[in-house]
Amino acid sequence: MTAFTPAALLGLCIGFLWGIGCSLAILYSIYLGGYRKAVEDSMAEAKPERWRRAWARIQARRANSQGNRN
Repeated sequence: MTAFTPAALLGLCIGFLWGIGCSLAILYSIYLGGYRKAVEDSMAEAKPERWRRAWARIQARRANSQGNRN
C-alpha cells in the first residue's frame, strides 16, 4: 500500500475530474448544436418534413392527454 501515495491519489482525482469536465463540455456543445438547429427549423418559412412529423405527434399527444382528463 506504500506505492499508492498521496500524489497518486491527487493525480487520480484530477484525472477523474478532468475527464468528467471534458465529457460534460462535449455533451453540452452537442446539446446546444441541436437546440440551435431546432430553433432555426421552427423559424423557417418552409418547415422541414421532420419538423412537421414531430409537430403532428406533439399535437396528437396533447389531444390524447386532454381527452383522458375529461
